[in-house]
Amino acid sequence: MSDDIRARVNDLLPGIRQDLEDLVRIESVSADPARAGEVQRSAEAVAELFRAEDFDTVEIVSAEADGRAPAVIAHKAGPEGAPTVLLYAHHDVQPENDHADWDSPPWEPTERDGRLYARGAADDKAGIAAHLGAIRVFGADLPVSVTMFIEGEEEVGSDTLPALLKEHHDKLRADVIVIADSGNWDIGEPALTTSLRGLVRVDVEVRTLTHAVHSGMWGGLVPDSIIALSRVIASLHDDAGDVAIAGLHSGPAADVTYPEERLRAESGAVPGIEWIGTGSAVERLWTKPALSITGLDAPKVDGASNTLVPAARAKISLRVAPGDTTANALACLRAHLEAHVPWGAELTVTVVDTGEATQIDATGPAYDAARAAFEEAWDGVAPVDMGVGGSIPFIAEFLEAFPQASVLVTGVEDPDTRAHGANEGLHLAEFARVVLAEALLLRNLAR
Repeated sequence: MSDDIRARVNDLLPGIRQDLEDLVRIESVSADPARAGEVQRSAEAVAELFRAEDFDTVEIVSAEADGRAPAVIAHKAGPEGAPTVLLYAHHDVQPENDHADWDSPPWEPTERDGRLYARGAADDKAGIAAHLGAIRVFGADLPVSVTMFIEGEEEVGSDTLPALLKEHHDKLRADVIVIADSGNWDIGEPALTTSLRGLVRVDVEVRTLTHAVHSGMWGGLVPDSIIALSRVIASLHDDAGDVAIAGLHSGPAADVTYPEERLRAESGAVPGIEWIGTGSAVERLWTKPALSITGLDAPKVDGASNTLVPAARAKISLRVAPGDTTANALACLRAHLEAHVPWGAELTVTVVDTGEATQIDATGPAYDAARAAFEEAWDGVAPVDMGVGGSIPFIAEFLEAFPQASVLVTGVEDPDTRAHGANEGLHLAEFARVVLAEALLLRNLAR
């Protein structure tokens, strides 16, 4: 049976790739209002793919209060009494940004050295294609019942996902949920994602003056806002580079070694840079809080005058460790900022967005079935239980909406996928293994 599935996947791959390339050519950038029509066209193309596979029901939906961000829900029944598996992916993509940064046109899929390059080739239209391929392996003889849920606003925060999960709860109810929006540990090494950090983003303003004044006339007495903000920012890490905010949670990570040469190559660090923080590399990346300054508002160096700047702003991005909550992290961050703003400066903290961390207890029959499928698809290589330093808040939404379901977080990405950046690429040989693994998973779950 396994050899039959493997052979069937090989036969189907050219057609699956063609469908993926057709989807990639649709510029479904959910962050761009001018391309809302493309997002709708993308949903319609996905729905048509499921209709072609004789799904029992296929519909394009959006939250009643929203009327946009079209998602696709489709269902195909398996044998009576078989478990139901929900397969999730998203059809919206990130903006392509400057075309000059790409080595080939971002909306024209191009193969180079075993990778398929284009925006969405991996994140996450390959997830849709992998689900589709696994279904095609079985044709009319699905071993389980399958529900497809292909979202249309993941790249802009999944704001209406909770409403969709509530409005279509009965249609989406499943025994096992497979979320194809993560990646593998390395080429040739599969992984199950079992933890993701949460996110708290805030805009911080420090004000020292009601208006700008001459730096020579008032310097030495009146503090300027940029110096005051700099002191606040400097207080956020200790000398070792660990986050210095009291009350945040940290936890242990999986027993995985992240080789130094991989860290250097994949991070893009300049040759002489030293790593910040303490603990193992994967603890610092997966299970400890991290804080970055991702934006600053202050006068540019070119053209700056001899003026004390009255107010300066920074955007703070705080990654929240699994096991912590955004409510606690935000409270701790506020308390720290208030305690460290110097010289009586006025502090304003504005919350931009939050997303909860995720920690999955990856034990039980569904996870055993997944690990066996991955090991078989990767020719004897057992999957790693992997953490992700970034945030996918919607996974917590699924866990809350369907607490009895086993949630498996998988995906097609690898360390050189470059999702969200220029030259996003899908490793085609790994993609073939992902399709095979998912087909084997459906078989295993039926057993």
